[in-house]
Amino acid sequence: MAQFRKFANPAPLGLSAFALTTFVLSLHNGGIGQKLGSPPNVVVGLAFFYGGLCQLLAGMWEFAVGNTFGATAFSSYAGFWMAYAAILKPDYGVLDALSKAGTTTTQHALGIFLLGWVIMTFIFLLATLRTNLGMCLLFAFLDITFILLCAGEWTGRPHVTQAGGYFGLFTALIAWYNAAADLIGHHNSYFALPNPSLVPNSARRAVNDPDYKTEEAE
Repeated sequence: MAQFRKFANPAPLGLSAFALTTFVLSLHNGGIGQKLGSPPNVVVGLAFFYGGLCQLLAGMWEFAVGNTFGATAFSSYAGFWMAYAAILKPDYGVLDALSKAGTTTTQHALGIFLLGWVIMTFIFLLATLRTNLGMCLLFAFLDITFILLCAGEWTGRPHVTQAGGYFGLFTALIAWYNAAADLIGHHNSYFALPNPSLVPNSARRAVNDPDYKTEEAE
């Protein structure tokens, strides 16, 4: 009989990779620690290797454990970070080509790029409404972050981008909390972090008790 290897939970890796990369970029966008509007190129390495590669690996492992949502979300945001890093990296010539067309063209192009992620993140948000509070808050704050960053690029107003940086910091902290809630438990620590379920009691009982639906029908 075939033996199948059991995979560990890849979610903490994906959430941590997303959180740290988002945290660093959000500090730049929020003008915290350095002048507002300074180049965010320090995030390129993180975006390629931690937020990008490591998060992509987490997404692939989510496929292996049968979690379609986790696989799609982690892989998608890994793609976002890699794409963002490619935009910033001079070797790809993206910003150079846009800058030749003018500042307005550059801002609108980045705004369109971010708008796509506003839409994608809203879809993910809808898919978390019956998961747990931590995940739902994560995608809600992330969508607001993308909306503000998109508006900041499109309008050319740095203070709107700065607000997006602040929301991005909260998003990163929520992602870290979700990762910690998965990592820390009574099996390896003296406490566990709460992450309330949003699944209705009736739905949870139906999953845990096969006879529940039969009893209801009677």
